[in-house]
Amino acid sequence: MARPRTGPTLPRDIHPDLPPVLAPHTGLEPRSDLFGVRIENLSGSVSNVHGQLMEARIDGAQVDRWDTTGAAWTDVAVGDLRATELVARESAWRTVEIDGGRIATVDALRAAWDGVSLRGLRIDYLNLASATVSDLLVVDCEIGALDIPQARLTRVAFRNCRIDEVDTRGLRAEHVDLRGLEALRFTDPRGLAGATLSMRQTELHGAAFAAALGIRLAP
Repeated sequence: MARPRTGPTLPRDIHPDLPPVLAPHTGLEPRSDLFGVRIENLSGSVSNVHGQLMEARIDGAQVDRWDTTGAAWTDVAVGDLRATELVARESAWRTVEIDGGRIATVDALRAAWDGVSLRGLRIDYLNLASATVSDLLVVDCEIGALDIPQARLTRVAFRNCRIDEVDTRGLRAEHVDLRGLEALRFTDPRGLAGATLSMRQTELHGAAFAAALGIRLAP
């Protein structure tokens, strides 16, 4: 007899499939289609809105605003990204890894992320409101505020991460593992239905959980 599952299903391994040799390329343009390129040292304001980027590596970008609205990224690795604003509204990312860096704002409203890894990042504000996210792994990240109202999260895990505030209003969660997340506050604990927490987390947030259920606490 198969053993019953005792925990959430974890995200799949996320490793962009890159060719051994990438062609050097300079800059990004709106609606451009690029395949098999390596881009280094982007700077200033950058836009590849509604473009397509496949099997690509981007390293050492230091940008004020990087607009990827409506762009489709597949098998993309980004290293040491420093940005004031990364706009990824209604973007479609599949097998994308961002490893290391500092970003003030990531705006991924209504994005579709499938197989995304965020590692070693400091992000002041991450907006995934109304996004559809599956197989997301967040490792060694420090995030000021994470907004996920009305989002749908499937197979999402945090490891050694810290977030000040998580907006979970209307969140739909399935196989979301929060045990590796130190969060100071969840805006609406009712949005955590379907998520997995540790016993310590439930103790820390017990009063908020009770208030959400209409339970009065007394000495």
